[in-house]
Amino acid sequence: MNIGVLALQGAVAEHIKSIELAGGKGVAVKTVEQLQEIDGLILPGGESTTIGKLMRKYGFIDAIREFARNGKPVFGTCAGLIVLAERLEGAEEPHLQLMNMTVARNAFGRQRESFETDLDVKGIDTPLRAVFIRAPLIKEVGDNVDVLSTYKDEIVTARQGNLLASSYHPELTDDYRLHEYFLNMAKEASANR
Repeated sequence: MNIGVLALQGAVAEHIKSIELAGGKGVAVKTVEQLQEIDGLILPGGESTTIGKLMRKYGFIDAIREFARNGKPVFGTCAGLIVLAERLEGAEEPHLQLMNMTVARNAFGRQRESFETDLDVKGIDTPLRAVFIRAPLIKEVGDNVDVLSTYKDEIVTARQGNLLASSYHPELTDDYRLHEYFLNMAKEASANR
């Protein structure tokens, strides 16, 4: 499975390393044309407003919407989760509007309030190490969204069909099981196409 990482901003190399540890082939995606060559796409962390502007500038908004509509999986981590959301609290305009959720940016506070914790994630047998850095929070999900994990009763991992979102950075630990989960989503989607 070829898993792309949108390479406009964020921890691209770290995601590629995690994908490869999970048994996939990681690809840095810099052009819309590359979407044809991949089986799944990761939207990494970074700064959501900047990522949104760059996605619009390089024609990724409609291309990624089409990619997802064709059943290919998309995984947003931290800012990537914000980019996936249908609704955002505050002034920022939504970007891809693919996932039926309302998201609050920087809900866990500033950089200095970043932290690590172990999370129970549905579909993963033992707790997963999660790194929260100026993390967003999923405030509300639609009926078609499956909550995979919570932290202090707040939603931090969710799935809607071929869409996966995490408030945290799974690529910043040696635990690649969430990438493996996503890789399995890509394998299932490929088998169903």
